[in-house]
Amino acid sequence: MTQAEGTLPADQPEQSPTAKLTLLTLTMMVVGSMVGAGVFSLPSRFAQETGAAGALIAWAIAGTGMLMLAFVFQTLAVRRPDLDAGVYAYAKAGFGEYLGFFSAFGYWASACVGNVTYWVLIMSTVGAIAPALGDGDTALAIILSSAGLWAFFFLIRRGVKEAATINRVVTVAKVVPILVFVVLALFCLKPHVFAENFGGADYAGSLFSQVRGTMLATVFVFLGVEGASVYSRHAKRREDVGRATVLGFLSVFAVFASVTIVSYGILPMSEIAELRQPSMAGVLEEAVGTWGKVFVSVGLIISVLGAYLAWTLMAAEVLLVAARDQDMPRFLARTNHADVPVPALVMTTTLSQVVLVITSFSDDAFNFALDLTSALSLIPFLLAAAFAVKIALRPDELTVGARNARGELVVAVIATVYTAFLLYAAGVKFVLVSFIIYAPATVLFVMARREQGRRLFSPAELVILAVSVAGAVLGVIALAAGWISL
Repeated sequence: MTQAEGTLPADQPEQSPTAKLTLLTLTMMVVGSMVGAGVFSLPSRFAQETGAAGALIAWAIAGTGMLMLAFVFQTLAVRRPDLDAGVYAYAKAGFGEYLGFFSAFGYWASACVGNVTYWVLIMSTVGAIAPALGDGDTALAIILSSAGLWAFFFLIRRGVKEAATINRVVTVAKVVPILVFVVLALFCLKPHVFAENFGGADYAGSLFSQVRGTMLATVFVFLGVEGASVYSRHAKRREDVGRATVLGFLSVFAVFASVTIVSYGILPMSEIAELRQPSMAGVLEEAVGTWGKVFVSVGLIISVLGAYLAWTLMAAEVLLVAARDQDMPRFLARTNHADVPVPALVMTTTLSQVVLVITSFSDDAFNFALDLTSALSLIPFLLAAAFAVKIALRPDELTVGARNARGELVVAVIATVYTAFLLYAAGVKFVLVSFIIYAPATVLFVMARREQGRRLFSPAELVILAVSVAGAVLGVIALAAGWISL
């Protein structure tokens, strides 16, 4: 299906000729893609950086910022119903084909790297009883994870609607253990331990540095808030895309914040920071015994497999729509009889496979992949938020309605400032590593332009190319010189 042209009347929602996903299913896809590996690592990730006070501030900032971003996707789904695939389409419409291409590629690459964290965490979880798997980065763990990658490839090939239905069932199954964790931790919470953890440990530094240190972790767990927007071409009703985004976000935010805060009442902050991943299992083991660790571990495996399914679907969808818009090589635009973009799916699984192997050379495979996933996603998010600012200030002929433009502008500006702050919080290391990944991707852009017989780059695009290449070269030099490390 090609991208829709023109606008749609407000009372005539777009209908997809393929799978028609309802509000509930779209919401489940948002929740399913957000609730994955990240939530199970939150206690340790936060305790390494901040105490309970800093965590509360961090969640307030992250919750407000990501809620504004969720509202941005809700607004854009209604105001620009002609745009499919969310993040990518908004960047292209607002800032041109080359930045749109970078947005598509960056979002896709972040999904692929994020998928690697799922398999690393599964193997690390099982590694608690099978030492040969280590922390998910041993040779055996890489082999088993690779087998899992390709097993899911064959499952998804069978059909988009079938995979989405599986995701809906798995989402319900994986949320239950997390809710049980929160309830049990509340009952076992020790007020004196929570009070000792409130201000943070000596190693945590100033309150500002504590909050800044948690920002990438919050980005990772909130990735997927745009899930319904990415999959908008399959929505039964267009307005359900925005509703699912906000409903999914609010549900997950409450759970994530609760998991983090209650953990500070179970163990001293220094001990939480040293827990093996998934640290949620270690916290519950301290609270209720060994069965708690087993319970969380089983829930994690279900959760991670469901999130992997949702993210693989969304990643392939972005490549498909980009190719159909002629911003990626045309071979990525092909689908099979079940409307599955097989070439895009192959490319998605292949990149995940490559990154999986690379993580075996990292000192901390899970946290490296987690932070890189967050950093890669920031530029696409920033461009989408900036596009919302643009149409709030000056709607174009394709923008539907003009309702509450001032309110939309305020929301879009907050979302833009928030994502810009996240780039700062990511630090130089992950920005440079992101450039190393972004710059070579231009080969795909050149392939697409050559297929169309078009000029490869405009003057403005040459400037963007020069910046990306310079960043990549600096990143390679920094790695070689040991200024930064994986």
